[in-house]
Amino acid sequence: MQTLRVELGERAYPIHIGEHLLSDAGLVTPHLNLPKVAIVTNTTVAPLYLQKLTLGLRALGVEAIGIVLEDGERYKDWATLNRIYDTLLERRCERKTTLIALGGGVIGDLAGFAAATYMRGIPFIQVPTSLLAQVDSSIGGKTGINHPLGKNMIGAFYQPRLVLADTAVLATLPPRELSAGLAEVIKHGLIRDDEFVSWLEHNLEQLLACDPQALAYAVRRCCEIKAAVVAEDERETGVRALLNFGHTFGHAIESGLGYGNWLHGEAVAAGMAMAADLSRRMGYIEQADVERILALLKRAGLPVAQPGLAPARMLELMALDKKTEGGQLRFVLLDRIGSASVRAKVPAALLQETMAAPGVN
Repeated sequence: MQTLRVELGERAYPIHIGEHLLSDAGLVTPHLNLPKVAIVTNTTVAPLYLQKLTLGLRALGVEAIGIVLEDGERYKDWATLNRIYDTLLERRCERKTTLIALGGGVIGDLAGFAAATYMRGIPFIQVPTSLLAQVDSSIGGKTGINHPLGKNMIGAFYQPRLVLADTAVLATLPPRELSAGLAEVIKHGLIRDDEFVSWLEHNLEQLLACDPQALAYAVRRCCEIKAAVVAEDERETGVRALLNFGHTFGHAIESGLGYGNWLHGEAVAAGMAMAADLSRRMGYIEQADVERILALLKRAGLPVAQPGLAPARMLELMALDKKTEGGQLRFVLLDRIGSASVRAKVPAALLQETMAAPGVN
């Protein structure tokens, strides 16, 4: 097991990374205020891991309540959130009861938002079971639900007490989910670490084959990058916005298609392809850099073209992006592979060219 820390003063917390950590409930119990937890999971993850975690906690004297939700991005809404509240209230969960998110990014966001708002805040632990959640969404305290007009538009910053990333569970991921997680892995390298991008180019097949050593390294490196950025800018007033590379386009794709038709990582991959194209048109990177990025995304089994949404519709959806200021869109663009910046002054003509270019639409 390897342990990192997200340094946020009194709210600092560890990230444990390793194989078969779900079997060690003793990693969880030091972070509980009461010997009672509510575990939020979904219909896909529950048959695989809920009993293992529940039995381990019960063996250590912890009462565990299971809350099993439907699986899918389309369930990241008010109705599903209320199901969590209903169970917490029916089971008389107190302010010191800990909520555990056992699942991917949707479960983490839902459970985290429930924890942030139930009784004005209860303790929260992330146990991510997807690659995307282990390398990105479980770290940093972003929680929330979707609105029909925009993704993640309702939520809160609320940090967990612990992130427990069991890399052994990644072997059960369907290939499409694994590829979606690789989009966020690639993103971390593109914005912050060119050497990691080179490592990915040489080790992508091992990651796709769920090689334990390759997965452990990729998860750790992404967690290191994410933890450092969050410690520097917890509430996304500056550098943390760089973690949204590809997301302005990607969120528009998800909303425009209807939540769940494309996985989040798939939409982000197409968004990164568009952001790379725009970066090239702005004169920040070369065409060879764009081709290198597209080649890596394609090898990961990811789309590099948006699914045919009209440019006017894309612009309408992107106007709801949380990085928008004073009605002006801001984009995370690459200065080079391994370095990114937030740019506000993007000429409308170049943006239109990107959205109309072959290969990105």
